[in-house]
Amino acid sequence: MAVDNASYLMQFVDETSFYNRIVLSHLLPSSLWEHLPHFLQTWLRNYLAGNLLYFISGFLWCFYIYYLKLNVYLPQDAIPTRKAMLLQIHVAVKAMPCYTLLPTVSEYMIESGWTRCYSSIGELSWFLYFVSIATYLVLVEFGIYWMHRELHDIKLLYKHLHATHHIYNKQNTLSPFAGLAFHPLDGILQALPHVIALFIVPIHFTTHLGLLFMEAIWTANIHDCIHGNIWPVMGAGYHTIHHTTYKHNYGHYTIWMDWMFGSLKDPLLEDVDNKDISKKAE
Repeated sequence: MAVDNASYLMQFVDETSFYNRIVLSHLLPSSLWEHLPHFLQTWLRNYLAGNLLYFISGFLWCFYIYYLKLNVYLPQDAIPTRKAMLLQIHVAVKAMPCYTLLPTVSEYMIESGWTRCYSSIGELSWFLYFVSIATYLVLVEFGIYWMHRELHDIKLLYKHLHATHHIYNKQNTLSPFAGLAFHPLDGILQALPHVIALFIVPIHFTTHLGLLFMEAIWTANIHDCIHGNIWPVMGAGYHTIHHTTYKHNYGHYTIWMDWMFGSLKDPLLEDVDNKDISKKAE
């Protein structure tokens, strides 16, 4: 039984080693990484892949909305300055070594057999695979909502951690690059529900990694100030309100947690309220 379990866990090690080779062999000379312990190879792969994902998604999205679609999605005066975006990049790059430590530790725990991760979708039915993903995402959404809310409500945490992200508190200071512009510990705390859920819900290993790294793309999206108005998605319109009011729309993927716990503010209703205020002022 012990041999079977060790053999099963080696599937995770083999898979992470495969990902390490794919990324590192294309980006670095083998002499710089082949001699490193497996854990450090995994961290280096996550670090390099995280940076690539951050810069590629950020630059492409900024190019699209600020250049190709200038004045289509945002007026000229709502576009953040180059200085603001460079500051966001600086904060994110400084924190990236710490951010990418979290998925590295989670992979180590999976390889050690401490979580409920499984290696192959064939171990479950496709139906249970999708049920497990849905359950995992609900737990992650719940965890991120309350982690984010407490980072606001607990003044010490806000002052020393989350305030770093909230210096971007106007539409013309927010950009896709703000998505990872956090204090390192703040970023780790908000991603922690992804790891906690591994101990509760059976989740496919590769799917977990994919969802974790999709965070970089998702956080870029919700900081672009463009309201997609796709129910029940917690899009950029909702998240822009969060950055300007500090007390609404703490959710991550959807509006459900804010609706359930009374912190939801709809951007369409916000626009109506602002127009009413303007009319009264006239």
